[in-house]
Amino acid sequence: MTVAKMRPETLVGYDDDVLLWSQQQARLLREGRFAELDIEHLADEIEDVGKSEKRELASCCAVLFAHLLKWRFQPLIRSDSWRATVRVQRARVALALKETPSLKAVMRHPDWRRDVWFDALSQARKDMRAKADLSPDEPPWSIEDALDPDFWPN
Repeated sequence: MTVAKMRPETLVGYDDDVLLWSQQQARLLREGRFAELDIEHLADEIEDVGKSEKRELASCCAVLFAHLLKWRFQPLIRSDSWRATVRVQRARVALALKETPSLKAVMRHPDWRRDVWFDALSQARKDMRAKADLSPDEPPWSIEDALDPDFWPN
């Protein structure tokens, strides 16, 4: 019986197939083959993980704020669906903060808060079809209030 000669592994480039590239990079790391790693793209991808976490948190907070705005400005059509959405977003934010505590610092950053608020205003305006005057530059409540399970704006 002959032993098949092993061909050298062909590494895929980052721009050619990012999924296969990531699998190869993970394997190289685990095997300690550090000289073969695509360090620059690995560093970019690691930074992107943090950006992704921040984007997910921002999205949850924007949906939460938008539904709290709808709750406040459309009391006659409040629904169980809105209440459920608020509860789900609060739970998602709480889980994100539990799993990634450094996100708490992100939430204190004024630019992040401003961007989340303007996303929430945009969503609420679209959903309410401009039936309420939604022009405040800042939320009428704190992020702590918005995350409080007992808080419901009147």
